[in-house]
Amino acid sequence: MKPLSKLLTLPAAYVVNVALAFAVMMIGRIAYLAENFGHFAGEFTHGSLGTLVGGSLLFDASAIAYIYAPYTLLMLLPLAVVATPRWQRSAKYYYVAVTLAALVLNLMDAVYFRYTLRRTTSTVFSEFAAEGNLFSIIGWELLRHWYFIALAAAVGFGLWKLYRQPRVSLPKPRRRFYFVQSVALLVAAFLTVVAIRGGVKHAIRPITVSNAAQFVAHPADAALVLNTPFSLIRTIGKDVYQRQSFYPDDLIESIYTPLHRPAPADTLRCRRNVVVIIVESFGREYIGAFNRDLEGGRYRGYTPFVDSLIDVSTTYRWSFCNGRKSIDGMPSILSGVPMMVEPYILTPQSMNTLSGLAGYLAPEGYYTAFFHGADNQSMGFQAFARSTGFGHYFGRTEYDADPLSRGAADFDGWWAIWDEPFLQFFKRSIDTMPQPFVATVFTASSHHPFNIPEEYADRFPEGPLPIHKCIRYTDYALRRFFDEASRQPWFSNTLFVITSDHTNMSDHPEYSSDIGSFSSPIIFYDPTGTLPAGRVDAVAQHIDILPTVLSYLGYGKPYVAFGCDLLTTPPESTWAVNYINGTYQYVKYGYVLQFDGHRPTALYALSDRRMSRNLLTDKTLAPVSDKMTAELKAIVQQYMNRMLDDRLTP
Repeated sequence: MKPLSKLLTLPAAYVVNVALAFAVMMIGRIAYLAENFGHFAGEFTHGSLGTLVGGSLLFDASAIAYIYAPYTLLMLLPLAVVATPRWQRSAKYYYVAVTLAALVLNLMDAVYFRYTLRRTTSTVFSEFAAEGNLFSIIGWELLRHWYFIALAAAVGFGLWKLYRQPRVSLPKPRRRFYFVQSVALLVAAFLTVVAIRGGVKHAIRPITVSNAAQFVAHPADAALVLNTPFSLIRTIGKDVYQRQSFYPDDLIESIYTPLHRPAPADTLRCRRNVVVIIVESFGREYIGAFNRDLEGGRYRGYTPFVDSLIDVSTTYRWSFCNGRKSIDGMPSILSGVPMMVEPYILTPQSMNTLSGLAGYLAPEGYYTAFFHGADNQSMGFQAFARSTGFGHYFGRTEYDADPLSRGAADFDGWWAIWDEPFLQFFKRSIDTMPQPFVATVFTASSHHPFNIPEEYADRFPEGPLPIHKCIRYTDYALRRFFDEASRQPWFSNTLFVITSDHTNMSDHPEYSSDIGSFSSPIIFYDPTGTLPAGRVDAVAQHIDILPTVLSYLGYGKPYVAFGCDLLTTPPESTWAVNYINGTYQYVKYGYVLQFDGHRPTALYALSDRRMSRNLLTDKTLAPVSDKMTAELKAIVQQYMNRMLDDRLTP
């Protein structure tokens, strides 16, 4: 009879190989941190580092439990065939393949993080479903991040060499072998369930991405605790929105409601045109007029034209986007719907009845058109524009058909038509539109991989970040658009709204914080001077644009938008909300409240731009945090329940 140590060969090899998988997951996390070190808040103290590592092991264990379940069966089934060399080779092939795939996913996400500030979830498959250039982008990134390829190759080689492949000779009789394998399988199955759930307590629900926030001081750092395989697995097929019951139905409307009821009017007070310009990645950080205090007052930014436009426009001291992706910006800006949990466009609730700026104004006699220089199926913009009331869509197909365009010669090779020619096409198209009109354009050139036309390489040099030359170029394209548009008769009868879809790369810590990373410009330019020029000491956000424009025009019918009308709301009552890594952020009363969906986790002074001092334990501020928490709960409840009940229109 074989000794027990010989019978434990398979379980022992299994344990060693799983431990090796944990090491590989940690290598991926270290690479993730190294690639994005400037984005993670502050220095890690001994205590915070220990908490972070402990949390990361919890999520690594869950990911390993999911992806190694077949491997567990391959190694621990109480069957004689498990001991054969061919079976064990198959187990090794599976192990090395899935372990290396997990590493590659983490390394790829390390590059993507700077654009989203979170781990990638399963919605990424829907987000890029219509992008024919996706493999080109991936190929380009592989070349730029060759060191990740080298790391993956080295780890793959190490896995192959370090993997413990046991050689087992079965005893006769085999009862003890079957018994040992059965016990080992039962123990492994129990530990797998515990790892997936995140603990052994009866009350524990299976952990999900939002649980990562409890291990970090700042929500953006939650991405470091998580791993990409876990984020993908835990979001596949999951319900995005959960019904909330913070308040009874008969009370919630009195606390907060997105239903706007303006003074009734049969017709608009004024029938001015509206042009909305959504500039890709055009964060506040890049605009000198918003940052005169940076770098000891020496900072000038990269947008001389937009700086000059701000001098004659209405802007806001604190202005924010409601999401971190282009597909977040569209619903927020045009329909007053913020991003919470996942991009609205990618959720099942995207089939809800939803209107927007075009949908509300088209019945008032407005011509409505949306422009985006990418392929017409790109990002789902055409479908969203149509569903929210835009009657006409102009994409790359329409641009190529325009006799005054250069067609494919103006394509940037990656995403869309270069901004300068496309904005000129936008202007020419407007010239032929009947008034009044609502025309929206979404630019693309200030997008990864951050190229500009070759003829402007010397005119717009590189800055500290790759995006800076693109910002210079797009600012020039905007200058050319306004120069040409200002000569047209429709110009003086038009309200211009200029904002960004989201922010992007940052080289100032003020804009790398949890709230700073949402700092988008919101600019209202009225050539007639009806809106006073200057900066309002108030908070503004993307979802305020719809109600503000409708108020400006004198719209007199009920509508749904989650933001407020900036023209009539007192500055002290303005607010903003956004969502990052399982945490809601609420800006109001000069503070930023962070809320995990159940309780507040942090409170910062809005003037503390680096978010360096958590004031939640300051008892003198308890009334402020309590009030903000109550208001935010009402906002979240209205959002979730209206999404689930399809109540996004009056």
